[in-house]
Amino acid sequence: MKCVWSCLAAAVVAWAGTPLVFAQPYPGKPIRMVVALAGGSEGFARLVAQKAAEDFGQPVLVETQGGAGGAMGASMVAHSAPDGYTILFAATNSQLYHGFLSRTRLYDPVKDFTPITKIGEAILCIAANPSAPYTSFREFIQYAKSNPGRVSFGTSGVGTTHHLAAELIEQIAGIDMVHVPYKGGGQLLSDVVGGQIPVAFTILATAAPHVKSGKLRILALVNNHRYRTLPDIPSVHEMLPGFEMPPGWMGYFGPAGLPAPVLARLNAELVKVLNLPEIRARSDDFGFALGTSTPEELGALLKRDLATVAKIVKAANIQPE
Repeated sequence: MKCVWSCLAAAVVAWAGTPLVFAQPYPGKPIRMVVALAGGSEGFARLVAQKAAEDFGQPVLVETQGGAGGAMGASMVAHSAPDGYTILFAATNSQLYHGFLSRTRLYDPVKDFTPITKIGEAILCIAANPSAPYTSFREFIQYAKSNPGRVSFGTSGVGTTHHLAAELIEQIAGIDMVHVPYKGGGQLLSDVVGGQIPVAFTILATAAPHVKSGKLRILALVNNHRYRTLPDIPSVHEMLPGFEMPPGWMGYFGPAGLPAPVLARLNAELVKVLNLPEIRARSDDFGFALGTSTPEELGALLKRDLATVAKIVKAANIQPE
């Protein structure tokens, strides 16, 4: 009996000296938010990160990786551990267009990511130098018809939403224009303001300061609807039958295989923050029309839009580089 009690006592002592290990609630450390596009999106991502950090109880660290049209940042997240501590703020350039425009595919947009929530759409516009011989979208189309191959337009790059939108307009309207791709929207707008090129397909928020100063004129919005802060500016969709804006949304993604509880927490917190009145009010400054989703809805949108982009790229004969 004495031996039994001695052994039991020893076991209790050993057990007491062993630390208990419990699963740590998510998140238990800072979350890394990789922004796969530059420009105003980084500023907006930081606003969301600051608010999300309050609810998570952990810092949300924003890191911009916009190289290769956002593909470098997306690849970084795709190859991260699926634990919820590295997420992606992405746009269609990295999630839809990369596979059609690059000969070296760094990831599979469907298989290598877990959709979290849609963020919304960027508001795109067609902006012209005020000295151009047209003051409206219809006049612009008529001028291009009368001057085939002599009207140039600029975008932030080959295969971007802006470029594909212009290609669709050419196909539907039966016009022939000259595409001048830039490496970014800043230099493009500087050249339009300076008169080096007459027209830009660009982000509304980027063009807005030049419009206010009278250095640019907006001919139309590229989106399929008018924007609430510019009710008098028509959309291409309403003036050119058959035109539908190519996909141009933004969303949050994690690596493939995110655990269901982690995915649910990320979706709930990010959707909550994106729908805060102060965040929605600030979205106008960045040219975003916010609209959140479930993970399943974003996944379905991704697959549907990949098929849409494939058709547009084929029709425009855009070759991967």
